[in-house]
Amino acid sequence: MPKYVIERELPGAGDLSVDDIRGISEKSNGVLDDLGGDVQWLHSYVTDNKLFCVYIAPNADRIREHATRGGFPANAVLQVARTIDPTTGGR
Repeated sequence: MPKYVIERELPGAGDLSVDDIRGISEKSNGVLDDLGGDVQWLHSYVTDNKLFCVYIAPNADRIREHATRGGFPANAVLQVARTIDPTTGGR
């Protein structure tokens, strides 16, 4: 199944409290449960004003549906074409 990176603009994201992050995670998990299991959240990176979330889903529309149902921004939904890491260079 395809992997996606979702860019979410969220001013002040880097200053969210542990409770805020927990609440966002719980909301996301609830929406994922409601979607029936074909969308999986792997992890997210939190920066000063954005979240970059990595998901597995059958298509980008399911990612957008998750965002709509959860009230989350999804400013960009990008399908991952390939993954590279240090071992790609022969290490």
